[in-house]
Amino acid sequence: MNHFEYRGGAFCCEGVKLAEIAEAVGTPCYVYSTATLERHYDVFRSAFGTRDVLVAFAVKANSNIAVLATLARKGAGADTVSQGEIERALMAGAPASKIIFSGVGKTAEELTFAVKAGVHQINVESRAELELLAEIARGLGKKAPIAIRVNPDVGAGGHEKISTGKGDAKFGVSPEQALALFARAADDPHLHAQGLAVHIGSQIRDLAPLEAAFRVMRSLAEKLRGDGIPIERLDLGGGLGVPYFNEPDPPSPAEYAAMVGRVFDGFDIGLSFEPGRMIAANAGVLVSRVVRLQERPRPIVVLDAAMNDLIRPAIYDAYHGIKPLNQPKGAEQAYDVVGPICETGDTFTRNRMLPPLEAGDLVAFMTAGAYGAVMASTYNARALVPEVLVSGDTYEIVRRRWDVAEQLKLETLPSWLATKA
Repeated sequence: MNHFEYRGGAFCCEGVKLAEIAEAVGTPCYVYSTATLERHYDVFRSAFGTRDVLVAFAVKANSNIAVLATLARKGAGADTVSQGEIERALMAGAPASKIIFSGVGKTAEELTFAVKAGVHQINVESRAELELLAEIARGLGKKAPIAIRVNPDVGAGGHEKISTGKGDAKFGVSPEQALALFARAADDPHLHAQGLAVHIGSQIRDLAPLEAAFRVMRSLAEKLRGDGIPIERLDLGGGLGVPYFNEPDPPSPAEYAAMVGRVFDGFDIGLSFEPGRMIAANAGVLVSRVVRLQERPRPIVVLDAAMNDLIRPAIYDAYHGIKPLNQPKGAEQAYDVVGPICETGDTFTRNRMLPPLEAGDLVAFMTAGAYGAVMASTYNARALVPEVLVSGDTYEIVRRRWDVAEQLKLETLPSWLATKA
């Protein structure tokens, strides 16, 4: 469920007309629904009942401070993959004790920052990283909390570029290596070996690969405890798919939690989850204006939004529903929908059936709250678009438009070019 719907002929986010926001803020712009963010978090967390569960929102899905603060106030932690994301989570009010730090390329500086900040857990992905972290913790006189990330050789996800659990992926270590590294960490006075972690992909629409990976995790935890090595938690990652309006609904959080319950039935261990897309995707839209129509046998709708604003269709062949902001009238027809960037890849969709459109019309790309604004760029020297958060009948800009003049202030001519002839 999301809180975007037609009311009196106008497409609204909660109690606010999206056209009103577009006129005030300009287009393109991202708009997020507080009620949807909160509801999706509540549905996911409540699916696990009273079980010891940490829900750490995947910041990479949407790193806007207001979005993170909305979820932090509901009790969410943060799954982060850089020092910058840790800083964003802290600024948003997420306690360090609920922050997980993941990623294969953590630098010494980032690990030092994470240890000093007192994050909940650092997911270690190689022996080299483990040894570096032990050295850093020793130098700081601290004990770094860690989990070893396991690569279970189970692949899943909506696209090969977001499948992370196969044996040849760059992420994690084999189950056998994980046991050895966990035992090594458990013997180190400057490491707190508290768990194992796994994440096999994103936009997963089938629970079977997730269940297979989770059974590997339980087996490894049982092996460690059988060897007398205590293990407190398992980090089961994220990846649960969301409906992009062109496919059947994926498994619900309740179905997902029921599967987790089966896998860990009778096994007393804390669990962590890292949902991102599942919470944020349907909580956001990208609003854009039609610039013009190109006359072709199949008309081309040229928008003011482009691949630099929403890159998912260009790199993942991703589908996003498109809704006119005025209640559609008239028979649908086939359109190609493109942006203004000088790339053929700047194409959102081809041969899409849509209501009649003309220059000046406003449309919304649905399910754009995850991996939308956070992946945007200034390609073609375009401005980074603003982000707006709605709560009830109120809205505010939570990231203003970053225009070209501000971008140019970051650049200077070298001395040999700055001197006038």
